[in-house]
Amino acid sequence: MSNNQPRLSIGLPVYNGEKFIKEAIDSLLAQTFEDFELIISDNASTDKTEEICRAYAEQDQRICYYRNDKNIGCAGNFDRVLKLSSGEYFKWAAYDDLHSPDFIKKCVDVLDQDPTIILCHSQAYFIDEQGNFIQNYDIKVKADALKPHERFHELLTKHLCYQCYGVIRASALKKILPMGGYGNADGILLLRLGILGRFYEIPEYLFFVRSHPQQSMSMFFPNYLLLTNKNQKSFLSMLPDFYAYTVWFDSAKKGKILLPHWRMIWEYILSIWCCPLSLYERLCCHISLYQQLKGTEYLLLKDLLMALQKLWKAWNPASIKEEQVILSKNQFANKG
Repeated sequence: MSNNQPRLSIGLPVYNGEKFIKEAIDSLLAQTFEDFELIISDNASTDKTEEICRAYAEQDQRICYYRNDKNIGCAGNFDRVLKLSSGEYFKWAAYDDLHSPDFIKKCVDVLDQDPTIILCHSQAYFIDEQGNFIQNYDIKVKADALKPHERFHELLTKHLCYQCYGVIRASALKKILPMGGYGNADGILLLRLGILGRFYEIPEYLFFVRSHPQQSMSMFFPNYLLLTNKNQKSFLSMLPDFYAYTVWFDSAKKGKILLPHWRMIWEYILSIWCCPLSLYERLCCHISLYQQLKGTEYLLLKDLLMALQKLWKAWNPASIKEEQVILSKNQFANKG
């Protein structure tokens, strides 16, 4: 690290990323904008991630490598790289995605020129494991509206939250609650940022999202590549597994009773009331929330039924014993 504070901090949270992390780091080190620190937080990886990252940190003073003693979940690791940062601007980077060499420079130029913009990102397209083009990501979210309740309405639209990987004013991130350990935590973080200020999308494909079986999207939202527009009906027919997502965001919640859809509604409402808005703007946000979530009430009932089922199993020793017998039989059959 240099003695001068970097203008940009890049936070790279990673867990078992040996397959792609070299390409991701090389993509960041090849940026034409060079005044940055790269903070890598290794979430107790069990593969060669540590070895790879330490080698890079020895070669480039801008890279700081940290390793967690135990896995603290995705949200905890995302928050850690932010807390370790010191730059005027901040950017999260995934261990498997790639960037055009001028991605950061173009984003920083936009933020430098317009103080009303608090997040700048670019258009994106998907690549496969070998880095080959798959398809464009064409969901357009008009988060550059002048009024905060209009930006809130737009960011409620079903999208894949890739704006999180843009360049963000660190001062804005410090004004909102950190990324939480619940489903759609990245989307809710964007909602809160959107209330504070405008987003700008560079009309160029400078960000390349890798699609592969090991990523969370593929595990919990296997048909996400089909979501290429704002077709709400198509989205409702292929909702992600928010129960699994909650545990991914916060591993401490594994095995606990979860109400992920109730939690998301609570966080939406909290976003409206914990951010600086007028009474009229808050009313508009509540109307937008009702409009966007209408038709998904059955998910709240699903949460309650699953919670009751888990409670029943916890209170009924016979059902636990029956599950153990079935598990033992399956294990014996697998051995054969």
